[in-house]
Amino acid sequence: MTIKINREDMLELTRRMTPSRTSFTRIAGCYVDEDAYIEGTFNTNFLKLSPSEKQKNLMIAKAIPFSDTNQNLKEYIFPENAQGKDSMWRLLCGIKSCGLKNDALMETFYELISGCYQTDQEYAVFIFHDCYDIPAKASDKERLWESEEVFEYLICAICPLAGEYEPGAPECGFLFPSFRDRSGDPNRIAVFQKDSQKPHDEIRELLLSERVE
Repeated sequence: MTIKINREDMLELTRRMTPSRTSFTRIAGCYVDEDAYIEGTFNTNFLKLSPSEKQKNLMIAKAIPFSDTNQNLKEYIFPENAQGKDSMWRLLCGIKSCGLKNDALMETFYELISGCYQTDQEYAVFIFHDCYDIPAKASDKERLWESEEVFEYLICAICPLAGEYEPGAPECGFLFPSFRDRSGDPNRIAVFQKDSQKPHDEIRELLLSERVE
């Protein structure tokens, strides 16, 4: 089931996706060949990247929430039966809670993506972890210094490789959990498809699946 996304919620997130304002904590990912074989992985502290690497990776992450709302980026509710212990939802919650630092969870995630993603190209899977300290707003919508809540979330981008380990623009991805009314909603996920006419439905189905092996 799809739900309308408020564009202003997405813009609030993307305004902070600059080298000087970002609060991304880590970036991790893998490279997959045309035969769906994982060739290598990486996992590092985002703030330790060089300025140019920060900028390049922020552009990849930003492409997901900044895409055309309710056309290329659509929100879905997790079915109640898709939040069990063996579900993709539970795996994503675990990856978020550990801040990408659990290698076993990350490897499981990469294997699930490479096992279902349909392409004849080499590609990369990028996943970002962030903790956004949401500032409170007064009744006149002016920002206050006080924090309202911390929104901890993941952005995933699946990108074809434009060169040797050089990612192109994301083909699909997601934001988890969804960001609604300036708050996180763990029961929903926003899924990005670059080509809304020929979406990678296999990724959406995987994300909402009841059980993953």
